[in-house]
Amino acid sequence: HVQLVESGGGSVQAGGSLKLTCVASEYHVDDYCMAWFRQAPEKAREGIATIDAGGTTTYTESVKGRFSISKDKSKNTLHLSMNSLKAEDTGIYYCAANRRSGYDKLDVRAYAFWGQGTQVTVS
Repeated sequence: HVQLVESGGGSVQAGGSLKLTCVASEYHVDDYCMAWFRQAPEKAREGIATIDAGGTTTYTESVKGRFSISKDKSKNTLHLSMNSLKAEDTGIYYCAANRRSGYDKLDVRAYAFWGQGTQVTVS
């Protein structure tokens, strides 16, 4: 069955950087749209970045110019490089896959498979 496992989270000072990794099993990252979501304390999960099979990326406004989503086909992994981190970037970051049609790429309802999440804390 499909498994998505995130890593790379941690605590960092404002202005710092982190790189998140999502390792996929029983799923080819290069074949379908994948995404990163985050959930801040007491807030709904929000889509922040997507990358489709052709490599086209989409970002939510708040992370444009600071975050970069990418795929490594050879390792079957998805990455999220985060720079110039702010306190408001704090939350649990989730990898998502297998986009359903009929929903916006950044809509939580668009994805069938989810990882367990990795915590990012910016202070």
